[in-house]
Amino acid sequence: MPLISVNPATEAVEAEYQYQTDDTLDGLLTQAAESGRDWRAAGVEERAVHLTAVAAMLRERKSQLAELMAAEMGKPRNQGEAEAEKCAWACEHFAGHGAGFLEPDRLAAGARKTYVDYQPLGVILAIMPWNFPLWQVFRFGVGALMAGNTAIVKHAPNVTGCALAVEALFLAAGLPPGVVRCARATNAQTAGMIADPRVRAVTFTGSCATGRIIAAQAGEALKKCVLELGGSDPYVVLEDADISRAARICADSRCVNSGQSCIAAKRFIAVESVYAAFEEAFLAEMAGKQLGFPAENPDLGPLARKDLRETLDRQVRESAAKGARVLMGGQIPERPGWWYPPTALTDVTPGQPAFHEELFGPVATLFRARDENEAAALANATSFGLGAAVFTQDVERGEAFARGKLDAGSCFVNASVQSDPRMPFGGIKDSGYGRELGLLGAREFTNAKTVYVAE
Repeated sequence: MPLISVNPATEAVEAEYQYQTDDTLDGLLTQAAESGRDWRAAGVEERAVHLTAVAAMLRERKSQLAELMAAEMGKPRNQGEAEAEKCAWACEHFAGHGAGFLEPDRLAAGARKTYVDYQPLGVILAIMPWNFPLWQVFRFGVGALMAGNTAIVKHAPNVTGCALAVEALFLAAGLPPGVVRCARATNAQTAGMIADPRVRAVTFTGSCATGRIIAAQAGEALKKCVLELGGSDPYVVLEDADISRAARICADSRCVNSGQSCIAAKRFIAVESVYAAFEEAFLAEMAGKQLGFPAENPDLGPLARKDLRETLDRQVRESAAKGARVLMGGQIPERPGWWYPPTALTDVTPGQPAFHEELFGPVATLFRARDENEAAALANATSFGLGAAVFTQDVERGEAFARGKLDAGSCFVNASVQSDPRMPFGGIKDSGYGRELGLLGAREFTNAKTVYVAE
């Protein structure tokens, strides 16, 4: 069965690709392992030069890359170009700071010299999703490559064209063949690569269900594993918040990437005294979001696949049947393509899919809380823990709330949750473990080797 890329705006088949044979995949692993020896020996300065070249290539090709993302997963063109720019920024950040991130840590341990040296693990198998076909690769890749690792990247089947473009980009930038290769592998072949001794670690971004499978396979093989799974990020609006600003940021975050982002805002919790004002302002912001073809640079494009829209529609309908109230949207448009309108629900309670499950599309859930303590309890009443935010005009209060009351890997005050090359990124609970980006991301796929030199 071939890999098929279908345009989500038109349902037209864009391209078909074939899975690679076992022998071909074996060759990729051999090449990655062999290239790794030279890549490691090149040193951080030379690797920084290569990452800088990749950044230039990303900017040179950003229009073509955005067009490809639009065709394969429906991303608006301007958002696709911004994604390429963000990847370039990450390359440049790690090219400029990677050497410092990887400097040995000197220790005082009663010896002539003691330090921790950060050395690459080897080949990293990266199993990547479709929603950010470029950024997901670079989010883990800039740190892993700067540290001296090589990578085999297995993309989601519906963005195979993007996967091939990523591989071609690294080669065009002058990286040695084998440092980054993309694999078109079945689930069974992927499991085989996880077990292969040439692969030294695994990273996966995607659903919790698949994450558990990947983690079990990596554990069986005694391989380090990093997981970035789902999210149901809560945004808390306290009584002293700037309501118009909070509503704008919340709506923008709910609709980023057509709502198909693990760290998109999904649950909105406002305290009683400002709930009505926030609901009115938020619904007005959501109503202003335009649905359109990717080339038109709309606020929202189509959802990436038919099954994703079916799941989202089921979650909304089942929640409504169990008592949730649909404030806006909730109806599939009668047109070709996998469109779904901006939607908002309230009266969401335990037992409804909208309360417990991640809503991967432009569907918001609104909650009313008596006070900030109940707001914090509602925010944390989820199995996920990727990101969270709080809005208040008392910045010190917001910082204390974010630091002390929100359970998530990233907590923001008066801003939407976002990944940034300068900051570690990752989750807790069912949102996974491990960190990408920043200092921790640079060291995530390294052997923290203790070296002790006696007198």
